[in-house]
Amino acid sequence: MKKSKRCIHCRRLFHPNPRVKNQTYCSRKQCQRARKSLWQKHKMATDPDYRMNQKESQKTWRENNPGYWRKYRSNNPEYCRRNRLLQLKRDQEGRITRLAKMDALKANTSIKPGAYYLIPLLAKMDALTQEVVVIPRC
Repeated sequence: MKKSKRCIHCRRLFHPNPRVKNQTYCSRKQCQRARKSLWQKHKMATDPDYRMNQKESQKTWRENNPGYWRKYRSNNPEYCRRNRLLQLKRDQEGRITRLAKMDALKANTSIKPGAYYLIPLLAKMDALTQEVVVIPRC
């Protein structure tokens, strides 16, 4: 009688292959893809020869397929739109750490109270109206 194990990716029960010692992933395609991805990430981090070989292989592919990504983006506008939105989000998350200067030496007197439009730097999306109130130092 075969003993069932739980896949560490999808958490489903499966019967391990007796020829595979310590099998932890089931045979489903997405689980095998996750297993391979984890193996490659570990290999890239620990094996300089593998990392160099991958880099050289990618360089050769790019040389043999010039203009591939330009053509892909023109054929997949939804991919471009999604990528732009995700990049905008990443850029905004990166700016969060720079919003407030705790150790500023002099007050910034160029900001006047009133209503302002906040417009993203990278892409013109909907501008947001924000009220700015200057709090005087005591």
